[in-house]
Amino acid sequence: MFKTARQKQRFLLLIAFIVVGFAAGYYNPEQVTRAPLPDSVQAAFAQHLSDVQLEVNGTIVKLLPDDDTGTRHQKFIVRSNSGPTLLVAHNIDLAPRIKSLQKGNKITLFGEYKWNVKGGILHRTHHDPGGRHIGGWIDYQGKRYQ
Repeated sequence: MFKTARQKQRFLLLIAFIVVGFAAGYYNPEQVTRAPLPDSVQAAFAQHLSDVQLEVNGTIVKLLPDDDTGTRHQKFIVRSNSGPTLLVAHNIDLAPRIKSLQKGNKITLFGEYKWNVKGGILHRTHHDPGGRHIGGWIDYQGKRYQ
């Protein structure tokens, strides 16, 4: 692993500093500064953010045909309560299809937001069987789809 005794010594010294830092309370992962997550679609849209988790409350404004190419998605457009519209791409290979969607109805969603000039896309509104991303969901008419 180490080509020289000097490399090994530097490595051990680094480990010692880390251990001492934790023990002394100098390093606390909870205190690491992170950029604040947007609190609304409007904020994410204004900041051109992508790959952020959002909870969205809104109204269904348009139902679109399912995308059956490759992974199947139920698609519809929601006007968020904070303003912008979102294309919702709900993976119906991983989560149940919502059969009773109707234009004008209220809906709450949690998923991954991707910015675009029309307002954005919300996807990953389902559980992730592989555990690679945070699970999303859709609440509609008293039922949770995930």
